[in-house]
Amino acid sequence: MSAEPIYRVVFLNQSEIYEIYVKNVYQSDLYGFLEIEGFLFGERRQMVVDPSEERLKAQFQDVSRTYIPMHAVIRVDEVEKQGVGKITEVKGGNVTQFPGFPFGPGGGGNKAG
Repeated sequence: MSAEPIYRVVFLNQSEIYEIYVKNVYQSDLYGFLEIEGFLFGERRQMVVDPSEERLKAQFQDVSRTYIPMHAVIRVDEVEKQGVGKITEVKGGNVTQFPGFPFGPGGGGNKAG
């Protein structure tokens, strides 16, 4: 593996799945959030331009750090080399999951009666 780890973070954002590559991933001081920074994007020297990655670049252009709600995170992987970031649309029926938070009052866990 390289000297500096690279992380692939996959999360859900408004009916789209974001896959981004970053240098740093932390558990945030903000309860229930994952903190990521050091965004990595492909080189512009390539002849083929991926519109999905360009959309990611534009969205995170001036962002140095972002906080993602834990319940939106699908997975975090440490990878050997950077891949292509992308945004994909969630395919499904006409039923959308109600946004919820599994921790805290009324959410999951051990319910003592």
